[in-house]
Amino acid sequence: MNKFAERLKELRIEKGLSQAQLAKATGISVRAIGMWEGKQRTPNIEAIILLAKFFEVTSDYLIGMSDY
Repeated sequence: MNKFAERLKELRIEKGLSQAQLAKATGISVRAIGMWEGKQRTPNIEAIILLAKFFEVTSDYLIGMSDY
């Protein structure tokens, strides 16, 4: 899941969002986002799907299973 942390942060920064802004937009806690980006925790499948939809990418891309 290390790729997830990198891609989450990359996508968030590309959209010009802080962790707090992403949290507000998705309903995910700031703490969870910080822990995921810090590679301290891994998200559940529901969070992965929510984030993939929010960023308009596939869940496979988000978790590092594909590069597109």
